[in-house]
Amino acid sequence: MRPVTSKRVPRAVREQQMLDAAVSVFGRQGFHAASMDDIAELAGISKPMVYAYLGTKEDLFRACLHREATRMVEAVVGAVGSSTRPDEQLWNGLRGFFSFVGERRDGWNMIYRQSRGLEPFASEWAEMRGRMIDIVSGLLARAVESAGGPSGPEHLEPVTYALVGAAESMADWLADRPGEDPGRTAARLMNFIWLGAEDLLHGAVWRPSS
Repeated sequence: MRPVTSKRVPRAVREQQMLDAAVSVFGRQGFHAASMDDIAELAGISKPMVYAYLGTKEDLFRACLHREATRMVEAVVGAVGSSTRPDEQLWNGLRGFFSFVGERRDGWNMIYRQSRGLEPFASEWAEMRGRMIDIVSGLLARAVESAGGPSGPEHLEPVTYALVGAAESMADWLADRPGEDPGRTAARLMNFIWLGAEDLLHGAVWRPSS
C-alpha cells in the first residue's frame, strides 16, 4: 500500500492529483465499484482530505466528468486550427478527438461508457455531447457552404448525429486496444466519411433503382 504523504503542496495542484487518481479509479472500476479509499491511496493523501477538497463521491465523479469532457472539447477545437479547407478542418478535428481517447482512455470510459447511462450524470453527458454535436455541425456547415451544396438543419442535423455516433463507436473500439494508433483510426473514419461526402456536399444523392 502506498504511504499517505503529508507534504504540503498548493491546493490547485493537490486537487488535480486527486482528480487524476479519481479518473483512473472511476475509469477502470466504474462509479459504484470505485471506493474513496482507493482514490485517496492512489493520490497519496488521506480520505478525509479528498472529502474536504472535492466533496462526496458523487461530487468527485461529476468534477472528473466535467474536467475530462472539457479537455476532450478543447482537444478537438484546438486541433481544427485555422485551415480554410473543410476536409482538413474535419481531419484535424478527428485527429484531435481520437488522440484524446488514445491518451486518456480512463477519461473516455467515464465520459462515454459510464455517465451516459448513470443517474444522476446522464443529463451532464447529454449536455457535453451536445457541445460536440455543435462543433461537428459547424464543420459540416462550412463544408457544405464551400461546396455549394444544400444547407439547412433538415440536411445537416441527421448527418451530424450520424458522424458523431460513428466517431463515438470507433473511439470506444479504440479505447479497448491500447496498441492501436489513434491517427490510423482517425484516417479510417475520415476515408469512410469524406470519400462519400464529397458528392453529397455537392447535392448528389443515391436513389434505389425502383
